Amino acid sequence: MAVKLYFLINSLAGGGAEKVAIRLSEHLPISEFILLERDVKYKTDKPIFFLSNHSTKTSPIIKTLNIPIYAYKLSDFIEKNSLVVSFLERANFVNIISKLFKKHKAIISVHVDQQTGHVGLRKLNKLLVRLLYPKADLIIAVSHGVKESLINLGIEEEKIKVIYNPYPIDQIRELAKESLGSYEEIFKHPVLITAGRLTKQKGLWYLLRVFKALKEKHKDLKLVILGEGELKDYLVELSQELGLKTYVWDRDRLSESFDVYFLGFQKNPFKFMARSKLFVFPSLWEGFGNVLVEAMVCGVPVVSSDCRSGPREILAPNTDFNYQTQKPEFAEYGVLIPVFEVKYKTAKEPLEEREIMWVETVDKLLEDENLRKNYSEKVKQRAEDFRIEKIVQEWKEVL
Repeated sequence: MAVKLYFLINSLAGGGAEKVAIRLSEHLPISEFILLERDVKYKTDKPIFFLSNHSTKTSPIIKTLNIPIYAYKLSDFIEKNSLVVSFLERANFVNIISKLFKKHKAIISVHVDQQTGHVGLRKLNKLLVRLLYPKADLIIAVSHGVKESLINLGIEEEKIKVIYNPYPIDQIRELAKESLGSYEEIFKHPVLITAGRLTKQKGLWYLLRVFKALKEKHKDLKLVILGEGELKDYLVELSQELGLKTYVWDRDRLSESFDVYFLGFQKNPFKFMARSKLFVFPSLWEGFGNVLVEAMVCGVPVVSSDCRSGPREILAPNTDFNYQTQKPEFAEYGVLIPVFEVKYKTAKEPLEEREIMWVETVDKLLEDENLRKNYSEKVKQRAEDFRIEKIVQEWKEVL
């Protein structure tokens, strides 16, 4: 009897790990998606089985307490010799605990640096990682930084394999050509763009403060933010308190008169990226940084925080991935800037040293067209290293 392959993940409500799972599912013979929650924004032609009626809005405490129940339901659904690949921590915990009820093979995919990436139930998460992850049959880390962070928690190195995230490069470049429609007017102006969930991890309040300072010199500059999340109200309010005219996708009528555009979740972010001057990425921690490579595929120069982990491996692959810069670093494939503190800011607080570094670096790139052109060519070359056909082959060998 053929072994059935399942993908297990918290939800398909947007986000980098979810996108990776969808992309891999299009190239691997998976039988079904199994979701802990009922949120689905990414389309898939695979059947979906839900383990609960929970959603992304359900309390994290409730969802954590339900891990054993999810695990039992998973074991009840799958066949004994199944292979279950899980993505994201809660799904990983469920996958491993489920092995107690049904002896399947559990491969877990880890997308967050374990040293910096635990939020919320931080101590409990770390404890569960230490207890459960060694019991997985194999651990896939999305970067060498993530692998190192797992080893630092006591996981055996032999059990961990690094496979970078996959990108359908030809498809992304086709989608990047799509018309902007009603958004066309915004991109007649120079645009800084970022994408990702509106969460603490992404550090977007720093970007708003940096953008406000840049507007003093670059009057025509616009900031486009793609994504949804729980910090939406705080970020919109901060933007307005900074004196920036702020567009919100579910509130305002679109026009080119705004400074900051919160455009929400976009099925095709690439058409926006491709028409922007710079992709800016102030993340406080990462596992890999999916949207960095997506912007690079679109030929957009990248400015990123040198957070753990991912950005350095992507933009400066010939350097030590454990190193973190203390000043702006014009690396081979993009610019790395020291990572910010995990600390919320108000509109009234003066810019700190690292915010000033961002202002000066982005200003330099906006002023220097040749530097931007040079990076634009280089990022397209680097993106080829993450081509989906190559990454899928690595997954097939593992499976």
